[in-house]
Amino acid sequence: MSGTELHSENPLREGLVGERQPEPCAMVIFGASGDLTKRKLVPALYTLARERLLPAGFAIVGVARREIPFVEQMREAVNKYARRRPVDPGLWSTFGSGISYVAGNFDDPATYERLKSHLEAVDAARGTRGNRVFYISTPPESFEPILQNLGRAGLISRSEHPWTRVIIEKPFGRDLASAEALNKVCLNVLREDQIYRIDHYLGKETVQNILVFRFANGIFEPLWNHKYIDNVQLTVAEAIGIEGRGNYYDQSGTLRDMVQNHIFQFMCLMAMEPPVAFEPNAVHDEKVKVLRALRELPSDAGSIADWTVRAQYGSGYDKGQPVPGYREETGVRPDSRTETYVALKLFVDNFRWAGVPFYVRAGKRMAKRVSEIAITFKNVPHTLFKGPSGAQLGRDPNVLALRIQPDEGINLKFLSKVPGPTIEPRPVTMDFRYGSSFGTEPPEAYERLLLDCMLGDSTLFTRGDEVLESWRFCTRMLDGWAAADESATAALPSYEAGSWGPKEADDLLSRDGRVWRKP
Repeated sequence: MSGTELHSENPLREGLVGERQPEPCAMVIFGASGDLTKRKLVPALYTLARERLLPAGFAIVGVARREIPFVEQMREAVNKYARRRPVDPGLWSTFGSGISYVAGNFDDPATYERLKSHLEAVDAARGTRGNRVFYISTPPESFEPILQNLGRAGLISRSEHPWTRVIIEKPFGRDLASAEALNKVCLNVLREDQIYRIDHYLGKETVQNILVFRFANGIFEPLWNHKYIDNVQLTVAEAIGIEGRGNYYDQSGTLRDMVQNHIFQFMCLMAMEPPVAFEPNAVHDEKVKVLRALRELPSDAGSIADWTVRAQYGSGYDKGQPVPGYREETGVRPDSRTETYVALKLFVDNFRWAGVPFYVRAGKRMAKRVSEIAITFKNVPHTLFKGPSGAQLGRDPNVLALRIQPDEGINLKFLSKVPGPTIEPRPVTMDFRYGSSFGTEPPEAYERLLLDCMLGDSTLFTRGDEVLESWRFCTRMLDGWAAADESATAALPSYEAGSWGPKEADDLLSRDGRVWRKP
């Protein structure tokens, strides 16, 4: 690959076959006054415009309850959060002129009548041709009334031209029953291929690169099975706490917040079979097979602890400053049993992965912010190398780590001889980083996902049966925890803020003769 190819200024454009550009359309953002709109959505759309990846006929319509100076706020947000900043005045004159706002309550039918008239005016002024993306970025209790009112107001078209697509933020339900109910509401007004259930982690370059790494390289896929892999560890660690969201988080917990969606998506991409084509349904089909192959965990109170660990962070330090424990946070019940850390031991019971444990951990207030997938390969059956005392040398296993954040890249650990007169193997690493290898920062996740939705490509979104299968597994786990809590007298295990988690999580692996990797 030439230096010119490596140092592209627009990796997102190069990643699109034929430099595809969406048809003219309007993106309507419900919850437009929220942080996600300011920090991610509009800055991502501005960057797409700067990369010349948006159509000339494009518009943004914000919808929220209160009157706000939306255009001015969005310019400030872009200037602060966009990947390509500061704001280019010439570009903003065009981009900003396509931003407008409608105030109204989400459960009021009159809001949707005003929105309908407003969009007709936008079609005439901007040439958006009736094509719509509705982005529902609101608390979950508003999902259903928004969908129902969009349908009643005739704002959703089931036709191919003009088209309608709806992006729904997580959480898509809080258990199997609620996810099934929400899915039913969606399918009452939309076709499945019009529903884009977003998981922003799937827009990260390293997550997308899992498929390329596995299926475009002849060296790794033959080793990607139980014959050569000893275990897989999936880690999503956050250094921050609950950031003032005690009322929300105490009703959610880490299993719902991180495992059911982000981590299970990583696992599906890691473990899936090669799809017949890189197109949405083929990829989703293989991911669903992985979820259906997950070995069911016992749901009784006595056995669930053999496979899962729950814990809450205690007090400790963050960057040298003292921080409170979880149950001391505002909005958290003093007797809360909501987990801020979870560790799981899972098995994918199929031909490829038989007997290979997948160890999962996710938590808040941990030692550092890091998300990675680490594949530990089986050791050589016999080592030739021994030290002066007869101790075996060269027993460190090979580890392949895919870093999702921060410093997106791939790291391979293998053994090499230390220079000198004796044979002494020592671990060394080969390290690939996107920033240094390609000479540019990778696109933000929302840039890729918003563009894909406008293009009608749902490969990096989740299909309804994926969500339901994931909830089916997690709901059984939640039921087991609830049964254990009924007879519990002690608090959940705790771990010091700024550590890698509780001792019980270490025990989960030590019983198998393994240890957690420290990224």
